[in-house]
Amino acid sequence: MKTIALHSIHEALGAKIVPFAGFQMPVQYEGVTIEHHTVRNSVGVFDVSHMGEFLVEGEHALALIQKVTSNDASKLAIGDAQYSCFPNENGGIVDDLICYRIKENTYMLVVNASNIDKDWNWITTYNKNFNAKLTNLSDEYSLLAIQGPKAVEAMQSLTSVDLSSIPFYKFKVGDFAGIDHVIISATGYTGAGGFEIYCKNSDVEQIWHRVFEAGKSFGIKPIGLAARDTLRLEMGYCLYGNDIDDTTSPIEAGLGWITKFTKDFVNATFLAKQKEDKPTRKLVGFEMNEKSVPRHGYDIVNANGDVIGIVTSGTMSPSIGKGIGMGYVTTEFSSLGSQINIQIRKNAIPATVVKFPFYKG
Repeated sequence: MKTIALHSIHEALGAKIVPFAGFQMPVQYEGVTIEHHTVRNSVGVFDVSHMGEFLVEGEHALALIQKVTSNDASKLAIGDAQYSCFPNENGGIVDDLICYRIKENTYMLVVNASNIDKDWNWITTYNKNFNAKLTNLSDEYSLLAIQGPKAVEAMQSLTSVDLSSIPFYKFKVGDFAGIDHVIISATGYTGAGGFEIYCKNSDVEQIWHRVFEAGKSFGIKPIGLAARDTLRLEMGYCLYGNDIDDTTSPIEAGLGWITKFTKDFVNATFLAKQKEDKPTRKLVGFEMNEKSVPRHGYDIVNANGDVIGIVTSGTMSPSIGKGIGMGYVTTEFSSLGSQINIQIRKNAIPATVVKFPFYKG
């Protein structure tokens, strides 16, 4: 198991540390509900330094990215970020990622921790035809997500960059907490506002302490991965390994909006045909009609008890006080308002297909 740069600090804060994606990670401090509401109402800090970062440079950098990702990276201006995925050759998803255009011919791809080695092998294999310069920065960089409606106000004193001027899915490179040349990015996965800081491992401890000093009067707290999961689920954001994986296509997963057929990419022909023919299953969101909690792996059944799908993510939403979940169902049950049942042990509990996000703030 790898450890992140701030591991000893999380231990000292009393975090519950668990193995996650090959790393020892803080899953909670005071408790999921407290941490969840902290992010929704004020400001909290996640250490997500386990994420992977790949630098792609050179005159063929864009051509490589266009080939291996589903979205159209040619639309990116310097300072833009883009949600995308690596489609595989069988119609599934190697990983989902964020692509940042740093400079003219320089891009950074941020990938999931559990897939760093897989993704690196994937992109280097395709790079044989492009010869872009690839650098795996994953072990050198830390990432702090400072999230919540008070994040910008709480952190503005730490930087000369106007934090309020960074729109969603944009970023700036500047000073932060006494460190120069950090990436300040508005690409959070909580729906609560705020931003992320990419920095070198050697600088993250200074940044961490300065952040908590600046946020003290705003009730800032460290937040674990458990609350990150409930927050992203309330927004209907996919989690790789749960809601999307090597066997789920972006079309089935509702990610057609990041799948651009105006360019050539891995398995584009298959996915275009699937979109045209309509997939046989779709990823949907649902709310429980009774007080109960859906969990990953539970069967979804129809009124006759026939299995029509499976739950991929589920929780009791701290913000809306209902059991919510995501799952794949056969297309006939995918329209809004469809009545489905979640098989929880021996009971089929009724639920309703609803629109994302669950939490509207």
